[in-house]
Amino acid sequence: MNDQIPAAKLDIQLPKSKGEISRIQSERKKIALANARQAPFYAGKLDHVNSDKLDDPEEWAKVPLADKEMLRDIGVESFNEQFLIAKPGEIAEYWRSGGATGVPLFYPRSFTDLHYTYIQLCRCWAVIGAEPGDFCHQSFPYGVHPAGQLWSRSANMSGVGVMWAGSGANTPSETQLELMQNLNPTMWMGMPSYGLHLANLAEAKGIDLAGSSIRKVLVGAEPLSTAKREKLERSWGAEVNDLFGMTEIGILGADSALHEGFHIWTDQAVFEVIDEDTGLPVPDGEEGLMVITPLFINTATPFLRWSSGDIVSITESSIDGPFSVFPVMRHARRTVGFFKIRGININHSEFEDFMFQIGEVNDFKVEARAADGNDELYIGIEVKRDSEAATVSDDVTARVRDVFEVRPTIEVLETGSLGREFEASVKAPRFVDARG
Repeated sequence: MNDQIPAAKLDIQLPKSKGEISRIQSERKKIALANARQAPFYAGKLDHVNSDKLDDPEEWAKVPLADKEMLRDIGVESFNEQFLIAKPGEIAEYWRSGGATGVPLFYPRSFTDLHYTYIQLCRCWAVIGAEPGDFCHQSFPYGVHPAGQLWSRSANMSGVGVMWAGSGANTPSETQLELMQNLNPTMWMGMPSYGLHLANLAEAKGIDLAGSSIRKVLVGAEPLSTAKREKLERSWGAEVNDLFGMTEIGILGADSALHEGFHIWTDQAVFEVIDEDTGLPVPDGEEGLMVITPLFINTATPFLRWSSGDIVSITESSIDGPFSVFPVMRHARRTVGFFKIRGININHSEFEDFMFQIGEVNDFKVEARAADGNDELYIGIEVKRDSEAATVSDDVTARVRDVFEVRPTIEVLETGSLGREFEASVKAPRFVDARG
């Protein structure tokens, strides 16, 4: 007798039509605004917004944008006092994010927030093509970062088995390769850079990763360029699907088998693509600044019109079936102001302040590079003439690692070389994203 209990899948509550999505947005924008008005941070900043006219783009544009600079102004010490609206007994957990001056923020999430988070996550499993019998080796980090925990918990809710491996810091990379050889998972999940690291290690050990049981590689938390996607596909011999989400606003989209962009859950959040100067929407399909307002995950931290500094475009999807009600978003580039290295947001102005506080460093330049497919933070420094270059280099490495949780590559440059380079530009190109 077979006493197996079948997997109980979560109802992902897909809207039936675009009209239903419009209705949900109209209703929930009012609630989002009302929630934000409870936060001391927004005191006096939303009084001029008419809650009965939020479907008017010009009225909605009166709501001020929120971004990392806003969080920097609030400060870690004052964040909960200024921005938390949930009562202590309503908080289910905290999600870690990079924050002011490199110090992490921990965003509280209510039990209500988590309910909708699991709906969003399980939609991602569905749209990427998870099937009955799939088993996923999960390599997003565990610990205070939420991604690994959330994806692992939601796997079973989607009928997917999961190996809770975590990153290399949780389970050594060699052990992870052994587990994949022994347990024959059909999916691997993690950051793109770690996927490439595992592939390089497999090659060095003579393991045929491309011939393994894995049919899908699911990645997120880092930018996925075309070149990085293609290398992952070659190395793993598997289809690569990208996942979209942010700690502030939720897990709001995923890449399907069509690979036409992120299918985004527009009933769960309002996605805007705006002109950076006017703040008003750009025509459909044109590039602009991405601005997102969560409509349900806002009962603890009521973010409105959150901008991560990404330039995107949004168009209709060509997918068939129940996900056809959602549009697709394509990432174009990031505005100046942020790097995302191995899942960590690095604010340019914060980093500049940090570097100029190191007295032995005269000048510096930072580049985000792709070294053999892995994200790398390169810092070129000029040191004071009476300083020992090797000692300063080691000190900068240690400080960056401790504050920003990324180990950089440091190069000591000839004194004056950066000044000559910067002279040729209207603005000093101190921060360059060279990942292509």
